[in-house]
Amino acid sequence: MREKPFITLGTRGSPLAVAQTEILAAALKEAHPELAEDGAIAIKTITTSGDKIQDRALLEAGGKGLFIKEIEEALFAGEIDMAVHSMKDVPAELPPEGELSCILPREDPRDAFISVKYASLKDLPDGATLGTAGIRRKAFALAQRPDLKIVLFRGNVGTRLEKLQNGEADATFLAVAGLKRLGLEEKITAALEPSEILPAAGQGAIGVEIRTGDDRCKNYLAPLHCKKTALCIAAERGVVAVLDASCRTPIGAFATRDSNGATLTLRAAVATEDGTEFWQGSKTLPASTEAEAEKFGRILGQELRGKIPEDVFKKITGRA
Repeated sequence: MREKPFITLGTRGSPLAVAQTEILAAALKEAHPELAEDGAIAIKTITTSGDKIQDRALLEAGGKGLFIKEIEEALFAGEIDMAVHSMKDVPAELPPEGELSCILPREDPRDAFISVKYASLKDLPDGATLGTAGIRRKAFALAQRPDLKIVLFRGNVGTRLEKLQNGEADATFLAVAGLKRLGLEEKITAALEPSEILPAAGQGAIGVEIRTGDDRCKNYLAPLHCKKTALCIAAERGVVAVLDASCRTPIGAFATRDSNGATLTLRAAVATEDGTEFWQGSKTLPASTEAEAEKFGRILGQELRGKIPEDVFKKITGRA
């Protein structure tokens, strides 16, 4: 038996987070035969602040960065070698001790509309209840359907589906990617196109954070890095860096590459929490490096920033 694994992966303990970490572990083993040996890779589950808070929206407790805080602490303390994140949970700025070394190929980035009674968002009756804890999903849904009543849905995917089945809401939103990774694709009532509900920046992508300067882990991860996905994520995160540094803003951002890979098309939208005000924009520019893509995202973010009145911007970003 091996006394210590070559690599310890750190993750949240939810079924989805563990499934995503197992995707990384399988890719590492395929790329590096020595990591396929028994005990070469270990998975350590870590309870985060975001997992502990179930009685209120994360917005009230400090934002979605709470889903990675304790995992990063374990990484920097040397308890794990790689931190596995859902990229939509990663704040725009990382601490200097950490770096995003790898982005795996993106799964379906769309939101899923799920209901046991109704076929789509537009089919919900007046005053129907929508269960969600996400500030973006709440705001973007209310922008289309201001009559809806929003109820708090916290917990993992299984918990939210159970709440829906028990009649605690008429419908909910979940990420298509997460449902696919859990083998629950049949639960999707309708996959919402980005033109209907713009996804969160990074949705559907798995990112791997390592300690800054850890060349050993960087070399292990290099063959797994998906440049196409990374360019899109960098552009989306560029928007977030300008508009959503606090992780408190109702914001969506979604980038795609053209068929020849020469240009990116980026769409972004920002709303007030109640959906009564909504700003959106899009831009197509060449981008061949992640730095160029991030700069591209910041340009669009600044354009949107210029459309939002200062007092409203302070309110929606929690800076008032």
